[in-house]
Amino acid sequence: MNRLPPGTAILATVSDIVEQVHWTAYVLLAVHVAVQLVLCLRVIMRRLSVGESLAWILVVFGFPLFGPLSYLLMGELRLGRRRAHRFIELFPPIQEWLEELPERRQVDWSRLGVECEPLSRLAMNSLGMPSLPGNKLELIDNWQSIFQQLIEDIDAAKQTCHLEFYIWHTGGKACEVSDAIIRAAGRGVTCRVLVDAMGSRAFLRSDVAESLQNAGVQVQAALPGGLLRMPFVRFDLRLHRKIVVIDGSIAYTGSQNLVDPRFFKQESGVGQWVDAMVRIQGPAVESLAITFLADWFVESDDSLEHLRETGGATAQPRHGDSAVQALPSGPVYRSDSIEQVLIMAVYAARKEIILTTPYFVPSESLRMALESAARRGVKVILILPAKVDSILVRYASQAFKGDLLRAGVRVANFKGGLLHTKSVTVDGEMCLFGSLNLDPRSFQLNFEISLAIYDTEFNQKLRELQQTYLDQSQLMDLETWSKRPTKQRFAENCARLLGPLL
Repeated sequence: MNRLPPGTAILATVSDIVEQVHWTAYVLLAVHVAVQLVLCLRVIMRRLSVGESLAWILVVFGFPLFGPLSYLLMGELRLGRRRAHRFIELFPPIQEWLEELPERRQVDWSRLGVECEPLSRLAMNSLGMPSLPGNKLELIDNWQSIFQQLIEDIDAAKQTCHLEFYIWHTGGKACEVSDAIIRAAGRGVTCRVLVDAMGSRAFLRSDVAESLQNAGVQVQAALPGGLLRMPFVRFDLRLHRKIVVIDGSIAYTGSQNLVDPRFFKQESGVGQWVDAMVRIQGPAVESLAITFLADWFVESDDSLEHLRETGGATAQPRHGDSAVQALPSGPVYRSDSIEQVLIMAVYAARKEIILTTPYFVPSESLRMALESAARRGVKVILILPAKVDSILVRYASQAFKGDLLRAGVRVANFKGGLLHTKSVTVDGEMCLFGSLNLDPRSFQLNFEISLAIYDTEFNQKLRELQQTYLDQSQLMDLETWSKRPTKQRFAENCARLLGPLL
């Protein structure tokens, strides 16, 4: 009987295992490549912008495992079945409601710049909200005054207090606002608080939120996330709006989250956040009230009939002379709607356009519009914070500054903290003001609220505020900029490739 040499059986077994591992690796590689090809086909067939499509193809093929997983989690606009159904249910009655608004008030466009009416028409056809005249606007340019006025208005509320914020951060003046809401609820005022589930995660778990609920305040989280929801709801879709509506007669919007800058993100090393809000009285308040109630309807179980009866969104009398158009935007609208409005405003500029934003990652269309405006002789000034709290956005933003400088755009780095005010003034005749950043996230993924304001007096006040930011800024020099280290340029250009996804 022949015996195998010692160890031969073990070697044969090991050889079989190695061969099996090789075949398994080949199968996994084939599956991975197939997934990459399917995802790239999906990207191509979705007809996204060329930049966004190429960026996703780069991510899917350039980063094994991580790339395809990133697309599956963040590449599709998945609102979730329930939320999508609520939006479908919402649109017909909201459309009827909105159609009533322009019948009540007609804007006299003859007293405004010739570019105002076409911009208003584009915004109306894209986002659904009409321009309404007869509003009184108060620009509030420091956080102490914002909180003080807000607390006074809440203390005077008789029927409703509705607050909607991306970030609600406890501490300081924010707690004083919470106390005011509790006092209002104690008087029988209907109080609703809607906050983003991710941006206000700490607040929703705090004693402050519990105290509000115990006092009868309705607290609702918007766009909740979590591991179990990831396959069904895209977790980075965020409610970025800042809206307050009191008694249906006073409204606030702008860039200020419900945070006391003295206690918020002090560890990030960017300084205090610098914000501005506008307080509104007049017909445009109803537009913001409708926006809030629509958001509340989607996230809650309340019926639209109940919200219309108890929400305090009613027609308002004239309080001033400003024409105001509310511009709600987000993934349920056509993806490029709000960006089209912004780009048209840039092309409409004849003398001067000034933009302030904390996060600047422009699309090719917006970059071209800014460069074209500068080359045709328009004074284009872009004011950005010298430091931002996102490293990737910082590098991507830097990559665009050289092109803008060469075209004649004046780029100013604000030194007084993290400039968080989002504003665009055009020729002193119209402006855009609200929560919208100049980056793909705000244009396509976030639920945002902006105002188009057609009024020379308010534009002059906003222009003066922009000048105070400019006075605290340092203008960039192209020659100095061109001498930055090669490794920095390489990092910026790599970040720029991912710009359409930021």
